[in-house]
Amino acid sequence: MTIPHLCLLIVVLLPFPWTMLAKVSKRYDNRTPRAYLAGLEGWRARAHAAHQNAWEALAMFTAAIVVAGQAGGSSPWINWLSITFVVTRVLHGVLYVANVAPLRSLVWFVGIVCVVSIFFVSVR
Repeated sequence: MTIPHLCLLIVVLLPFPWTMLAKVSKRYDNRTPRAYLAGLEGWRARAHAAHQNAWEALAMFTAAIVVAGQAGGSSPWINWLSITFVVTRVLHGVLYVANVAPLRSLVWFVGIVCVVSIFFVSVR
């Protein structure tokens, strides 16, 4: 497994810790999970938002890794950009739950730059 593929696997799994944080409560009712999630407040609501954002980020990163693979696979730049993206996604979720919005937005932007850069590095 290449580094970008390993990073993709990590990004695939990242939504789950955030949803587990949102749902870990005595009030959680698995019969009506969407109603429970819709009524969340505070850090649990932010954990659910981080969960949703992690799914959104997965699509962009998957596309970048597929394009990189079709263009010839892995390179040191693609490896580092992939690792940096994973780090930004973990930090993004932590900052989301911790309610540190300005830094969270900056980290999100760095992640987007990584994904766009993978596309450009792949065509060389």
